Amino acid sequence: MRNIHKSIVQGVAVMIIATTIAIGLRILVFGTCHVPSSSMEPTIYPGDNIIINKLTLGSRFLKNLDSLDQKRPEAMRLPGWGKIHRNDILVFNFPNFRKMKMRLDVFYIKRCVAIPGDTFFIENGIYKVKGCRDVLGYRKAQKELSGMNETDFRPKEFRCPPKDSLHFWTIKDYGPIYVPKKNDTLKITMNNLRVYRNQIRYETGKTVSIRSDSILLDGKLLSYYVFKMNYYFMAGDHVLNSKDSRYWGLLPEDHIIGKAFIIWKSKDPVSGAYRFKRFLKVVD
Repeated sequence: MRNIHKSIVQGVAVMIIATTIAIGLRILVFGTCHVPSSSMEPTIYPGDNIIINKLTLGSRFLKNLDSLDQKRPEAMRLPGWGKIHRNDILVFNFPNFRKMKMRLDVFYIKRCVAIPGDTFFIENGIYKVKGCRDVLGYRKAQKELSGMNETDFRPKEFRCPPKDSLHFWTIKDYGPIYVPKKNDTLKITMNNLRVYRNQIRYETGKTVSIRSDSILLDGKLLSYYVFKMNYYFMAGDHVLNSKDSRYWGLLPEDHIIGKAFIIWKSKDPVSGAYRFKRFLKVVD
């Protein structure tokens, strides 16, 4: 009887230890997400399930969470083992800049095409960073876009700075945009306010307004601004069907969960059939 009791105790102890380790790994080392959209095709397909590596930037913890609508929860990270590079595929919370809230219930997966300190632009459909010769993003789709007439794809128009400009950026010709890094001090002008307004509002929680020819932050003159965090320009590989930084702006670093690592399972959302050839496929 004693042996049976001892075996039960040992079994329970093993289960507790195993569960604790699993929870610890889930919190500190990896996460998972399901991909519902086609915005990253042909690299990632709808129905892919991704393992997220949290070690690159370091595992993120969010404080002061009263609800999923919490405005800018305080983000803390453990030390990371690396840094984000151009062309890394990242999983992050959607930045709802319209309401200045981090959508903790909405996950996006996109490719990073510009890192802090880069000057990014799109020239005739091709993604470029000033001074960088690397191929950025999914070049085949960019070349296809480059060969299209604008009437073929009806591009969304982005009114570029300054405010009274009659020129528009499109998904074919866009930028240039400087991507701020932490502690960058930038002069804020009418020419770049459209690019950085949401990021300044998000970081400060204050109102950015214009009075005559002056830019005001909560009623005080804003001439220069020191950015509090790093930012990234994110893009989907399916360039004609991806709501990314071209539409909603630069991604704050505190939104990033981790780097997409491997497809651990894939299931066709239409037929319901498992796509076994995609199982354990490394994401790159």
